[in-house]
Amino acid sequence: MIRIAAVGDIHLGTDSGGTFAPVVRELAGQADVLLLAGDLTQHGRVAEARVVAAEVAAAELPVVAVLGNHDYHDDAEEEITRILVDAGVIVLEGAGTVLDIAGTRLGVAGVKGFGGGFAGASCSEFGEPLMKAFVRHSREVAAGLGTAFGDLTCDIRVALTHYAPIPDTLIGERAEIYPFLGSYHLAEVIDAAGADLALHGHAHAGSERGSTAGGVPVRNVARPVIGKSVARYEIAHGGHADQDAQTPPPSRVPAIEADSRALS
Repeated sequence: MIRIAAVGDIHLGTDSGGTFAPVVRELAGQADVLLLAGDLTQHGRVAEARVVAAEVAAAELPVVAVLGNHDYHDDAEEEITRILVDAGVIVLEGAGTVLDIAGTRLGVAGVKGFGGGFAGASCSEFGEPLMKAFVRHSREVAAGLGTAFGDLTCDIRVALTHYAPIPDTLIGERAEIYPFLGSYHLAEVIDAAGADLALHGHAHAGSERGSTAGGVPVRNVARPVIGKSVARYEIAHGGHADQDAQTPPPSRVPAIEADSRALS
């Protein structure tokens, strides 16, 4: 059983020192990996990235992250990535990583993602050059996630993005802004890869749970959505989940919410 702790949109600023490190310390022995779903900083400033790095530097478990749109705001995403990597964080963008956890290989494919919308209400690669470039970028980013999955040899496959792959986890946000919160191109890749779980952030007023058309469970782990320090999920090798004793496990959904009271 792989124990995943995940959170997005922690938005640490230069005055946030000491606020996230206790969360990371508490995860020791309670989770096997910490996944960060983007928007780690408030405004994408290098000084803020140094705060994030300091908060996770002493982590006793692997930390895997993607950046979010806030982390790109000051055009310093490359330096932010270097700072986090120097602190021991595995930062993914169109890439994947495999972690050996007690003999089970956990593969995480990560990309920031981008907007574009969802089936029936999506942008098309037509018209003005700027619109075509917008949609083309969304497709290219999703293709990067597919490449990341293709490079993984593992037992359990998790997609980590900032933007949403489905509209279900956006419910609560204004429908007019859905095209700026995610893209169905991500979901198509996630289904094609046979992922076991997809995690994202970005939609602060969205909903936690949903699934792709192919049945992959999707969870919005933006901190305002989960309402606690981290969310926890458990995935068993072979797609068998340990659920609450009163509830028989569904055949397709291997990811479950674990008791996270101790981590709230």
